[in-house]
Amino acid sequence: MTMRPRSPTAHPGRILVTGVLVGTIILLVLPIVLTFVSSFAREWTGVLPTGFVTLSHWKYVLGIGGGVQDAADTSIGASLGFSLLLALGGVLINLVVGIPIAYAVARYEFWGRNWTSTFAVLPLAPGIILGVAFLRAYPELSATNFGLIVGYSLLKAPYMVMAVLGSFESMPLRQLEESARSLGASWTRTFLTVIIPNAKTGIISGSIVCWTLAAAEFNFSYIVFSRGTPPLALFLKGHISNSSFLTTAAALSVFFLLVAGVTVLLQILGGHRPLNRI
Repeated sequence: MTMRPRSPTAHPGRILVTGVLVGTIILLVLPIVLTFVSSFAREWTGVLPTGFVTLSHWKYVLGIGGGVQDAADTSIGASLGFSLLLALGGVLINLVVGIPIAYAVARYEFWGRNWTSTFAVLPLAPGIILGVAFLRAYPELSATNFGLIVGYSLLKAPYMVMAVLGSFESMPLRQLEESARSLGASWTRTFLTVIIPNAKTGIISGSIVCWTLAAAEFNFSYIVFSRGTPPLALFLKGHISNSSFLTTAAALSVFFLLVAGVTVLLQILGGHRPLNRI
């Protein structure tokens, strides 16, 4: 048996690629880990936090154990919950609007299909521009929480469309529909029980991305928000210079754990195979 000679650059190339990958991961993960660890420290005056372990910052953020002294102190936890609910509302709109758009682009040929695909997967406008436009075009809507939800959904819609479109394009949509219809299923039942379950990977991925980015949206929130409980990004911006960084680190850690938990949960749910029952 003849063996192919090993390329002399294969080993160095693999080492280089591995090194770049590991370095990039460390560069991205280290600040997150350091922020999480610092939330349990009593102080941070030097290079590293010191005085482990205390839960006072977490109690302050969560409003438990006597860590809250007045109404203003509860705003961290309130802002966090408020942002998560706003992001969830934006994701629901993205699901209702983004899935049909992705399906139409992947399934049908129609006039303007290329333009529809282009505008659907490109951000409509940066958050600051969309925020100013909202204030001028819909001043009454902009002053409500629903205005924030609509804005979040518009800003993050391309991520949902791209994720779901990828799933639809990898599926034999026509064959699936014809098979289901031949067995007596209506178009609605076919879409909901066959097409959607087979595209759940893209739907879950799009939901995770849209929810995470919307919960931390700053530019649009900064322009549109007027009163009431501020979204988390605005609260952190307004208090990061006045409050303890360790308290801010605890708030960010709570948000990170919630995002990680939701991501893992959705991935677990997405691991089940669709039934595809008609």
